[in-house]
Amino acid sequence: MRCPFCRSLDNHVVDSRTTEDGGAIRRRRQCHGCQKRYTSYERVEEVLPVVVKRDGRREPFDRRKLQAGLTRACEKRPVGTLAVDRVVEKLERRLVEDGDREVSSVTLGEWVMEHLRELDEVAYVRFASVYRSFADVTEFTAEVERLRREASVPPPPRPPKVADA
Repeated sequence: MRCPFCRSLDNHVVDSRTTEDGGAIRRRRQCHGCQKRYTSYERVEEVLPVVVKRDGRREPFDRRKLQAGLTRACEKRPVGTLAVDRVVEKLERRLVEDGDREVSSVTLGEWVMEHLRELDEVAYVRFASVYRSFADVTEFTAEVERLRREASVPPPPRPPKVADA
């Protein structure tokens, strides 16, 4: 593993843990060259679907692109990088579990908004304004009003969990 600071290949693992969902191993490494520490992740390479864009272009799913979009939406908000990583992992897992070879960018965008809405409403509105390409302030205001109305309605109670026998 190459050090992101000095580019040396000489390092050792200081700490190793599985992620919350067990889908990856998080390793803290220390470079022997510059003595700095950094984090790497090891995960099973899964076949992810191709993303079909609105204009019909097809691109391979790119975790970094998704993470960058979420990070941008959450900029200057009280949302940690671990929370963003968890959302990305959940979305990746959903893509793998669906098993489809293709997913539309529209579907993926809706899934992202579902998670952002639970995570941070401001980040949700930021993402929605770019994703839905609001033409003017009226559309933006309508989305905020819809969010307010839905926030004032309490969610339906969840059914109790049934223990496995």
